[in-house]
Amino acid sequence: MKNLTLTCKINLAVSAIFTLLCLSIRPDVSLAAFPIALAFTLAMYFFTYRTMCKDKDISHINAIRRMFQYEPFVYITAFVIQRAGKEGFPFFYDAVCSIVWVALLVISFRIQYVISDKRIDKVCIEWQQYRASHAPVKAKGVKRFFVEILEWVDALFQAVFTIILLNIFLFQLYEIPSESMVPTFLIKDRVIVFKTLAGPKFPLSDFGLPYITDYKRGDIVVFRNPHYGTERKGEVKTFFSQFIYMCSLTLLKTNTDENGELKADPLVKRVCALPGEQIYMLDGTLYKRTKEDKDFVPVEQDAAWAAWNLNPLPESTKAKIQQIPISASQAADCLEVEEERRNLNLVSAKLECQSLAKEFYRLSAFTKKGGAGSVEELFSKKELMVYNLFSNINRETVTLLTADGGAAWFDGFINSWDAGQTFNDRYEECCFKLNVMTKLIFARLVVRTADLIYKGISASQWSEDTVRLECFEKAQKLSDYILCMDLRNLPVFPASGKDGSASYIPENCYFMMGDNRYNSLDMRHSYDQKLISLSDADPQSVTYYSNIEPQWVNRNRMLGKACFRFWPLNRAGRP
Repeated sequence: MKNLTLTCKINLAVSAIFTLLCLSIRPDVSLAAFPIALAFTLAMYFFTYRTMCKDKDISHINAIRRMFQYEPFVYITAFVIQRAGKEGFPFFYDAVCSIVWVALLVISFRIQYVISDKRIDKVCIEWQQYRASHAPVKAKGVKRFFVEILEWVDALFQAVFTIILLNIFLFQLYEIPSESMVPTFLIKDRVIVFKTLAGPKFPLSDFGLPYITDYKRGDIVVFRNPHYGTERKGEVKTFFSQFIYMCSLTLLKTNTDENGELKADPLVKRVCALPGEQIYMLDGTLYKRTKEDKDFVPVEQDAAWAAWNLNPLPESTKAKIQQIPISASQAADCLEVEEERRNLNLVSAKLECQSLAKEFYRLSAFTKKGGAGSVEELFSKKELMVYNLFSNINRETVTLLTADGGAAWFDGFINSWDAGQTFNDRYEECCFKLNVMTKLIFARLVVRTADLIYKGISASQWSEDTVRLECFEKAQKLSDYILCMDLRNLPVFPASGKDGSASYIPENCYFMMGDNRYNSLDMRHSYDQKLISLSDADPQSVTYYSNIEPQWVNRNRMLGKACFRFWPLNRAGRP
């Protein structure tokens, strides 16, 4: 009995310390933490220590056990409420509160063990005699009904809080929300994420368990979406949304943005690049180098999980996929464009552009000028976007023929690039050549259309011209490819310095992509598109809409590894 009394005294002392730590002077919700903790600490004194240890009264032993069972849950609730205000607390303060809570958890488990039904008779002879003379009596009638209701409510609350603690520190269940990881994961697959080794943190704080393991290339991880930032208000909302999500066993999702749309948070992606690496991706192949390597080398493992063409998948799998990003013919067109780009001879292309410019000068000389306005105003940056450049070819040709200075602008535009251009890396070369290919096809279409006009062929017959049809077919393939430019290719990341010096992914940071590369908004991209030049090496480059903005993810935003798929049952197993 002395040992139990001493343990209960220690429990009260630690509870009082935790209660004092819950004090807050900030005028927000954090003020509620102290009265909650204080009320429960006083209840613990009167209904556990005073009743059980001083008076040795165990007539309500079941209620006393419940008090110790709820103790960790009530105090972790106070911990969260204190940190749900407008501002957080210093790391040291969070650490002290967390350690005190862990001490309470251990002590309460110890007391529950001692006063359990199997061991309580060994505590003291008075309790043994009392239990022998007071056999438990089952409630009857209406009383029994309410007792059973309370027991069910009690079991539900304990289950919910137990699940929350397990989800915070041990493992968590996630539902796959998108097709970014096809064919590894499909929408509504449910996975278990093991979190203990990933250094889980106490809710709304930076203190937690230490990191025990590092991530390897190929690990599938769940992590907080860095696109949403780490503002305090958003973090609090995300925590309580996750609370509801966990309590409902992944059924309810309430984590929305300012527009009421569900946030893509957390994300499930694959680790593709590690700390100390610099990477880029060209034609679907990922390359990397480190401080020890001067040259980039292919990341061979990436080819094992990167999915570029879903069409060869089994029909049973394809039937479960909502969207196949590209058809088999589009996949073949993509490879064709890349092959043509690699084989492009810039010297020959320059000669052809110069020849086409001369031909357009000749055709333009026979066209009446005036009334078309400024060419520069008509060919804005938006009009130079690849799709617009090709879709408006008829109007553009007429404008160039009739506007003063049209032929000169055409010459300057298609010849603004240098055939002897040098490149810092292969990605820059790729963009440069795609820009040249675009200008070359544009020039061919303009000159051919101008020639038809010169020969007096009506516009209704232009669509039947074989030369134009061939050019439009190539233009379509090229336009489609550039539309997917940011999915198929990635610039050097982290970007090298202006002097060419390499930069590397920092320590404890990782780069993630989805397996389904044509349908994955991941760490390659931002959520906003902007109109940019296809090649910075050309002062009059064509443009395209890009959302390329690669970023790494710090380990403290990573929640753990997706280690097991438990639903659907026919696909259960390790991913």
